[in-house]
Amino acid sequence: MLALWHGCASYSGATVTLAEPPYTVIPSTDGVSIALHDLGGPDDPAAPVLLFSHATGFCGRVWEPMATFLSARYRCLAIDYRGHGMADTPAGTSLDWTGLGDDVMAVLDSGLIGPDSKVYGVAHSMGGAALTMAAARRPGAFRALWLYEPVIVPPGMLPPPSVANPMAEAAARRREFFDSADEAFANFASKPPLNQLHPDALRSYVRGGFVVQSDGQVRLRCRPSTEAAVYRGAADSGTWELLADLSLPVAVITGRPGEFGPVQFAPMVARALPEGTLVNFPDRGHFGPLEDPASMAEHVRGWVQRFP
Repeated sequence: MLALWHGCASYSGATVTLAEPPYTVIPSTDGVSIALHDLGGPDDPAAPVLLFSHATGFCGRVWEPMATFLSARYRCLAIDYRGHGMADTPAGTSLDWTGLGDDVMAVLDSGLIGPDSKVYGVAHSMGGAALTMAAARRPGAFRALWLYEPVIVPPGMLPPPSVANPMAEAAARRREFFDSADEAFANFASKPPLNQLHPDALRSYVRGGFVVQSDGQVRLRCRPSTEAAVYRGAADSGTWELLADLSLPVAVITGRPGEFGPVQFAPMVARALPEGTLVNFPDRGHFGPLEDPASMAEHVRGWVQRFP
């Protein structure tokens, strides 16, 4: 069953307005209900669709700035994955990455995308693995994928879940509460790594990634323990083994080659894909789509137009 929810909690400040815009609730597996955000586009269920897929710790609404450059032609839809954003994730739910693929499948099976619509996947980091899993399970569901530094890990590149993971340990220590949305925004804007984000993308992250508490504080929707658990599962997602059989065009986009993270194995991902294309933006970092929404949107437009 699908439901349209309108949030009632809101916060107004000089920098950020924190509120829950309407979103669609879609049942997934494991008792999870994910959220799907409509970021604009033609009022036509048969219009081509851009399905946006966020990174670990983020939420669907971070794609709002990019969507503003694409919504004249495309229906722009963005997922909140289990454990993230407005998704309802029961306590104790497994955060194994196969569940992320389930969440994409839930959207594809929801009836919200017309059966004759052309669907293109646009993803960042973890979201690239999620779309890849769904594309492998449902050949023909996507016309093409655009994946910015996808976390699709070749064997042995990352420690297994049982071994200490610096990214997971850092996430587990993340600050969870702030006095206000403005304070959260100012905190992130003042120091790495989120100070790399375009201010509009950072505002969208705070709006979609925090919830107001009864005492007026705001709390991260993706709890630090959740983010850490997702990072631990990256090496064991099984997505790498799917690449050789993926029969659709995939653009693998990278930022600065010398940085730590998925940029290091993105070329291997592109080579492993039957129709992979590697594209480098040497003046961007791992948060490229959130650093420069305008130029990244232009590249997405150019890529998907190649596959009408």
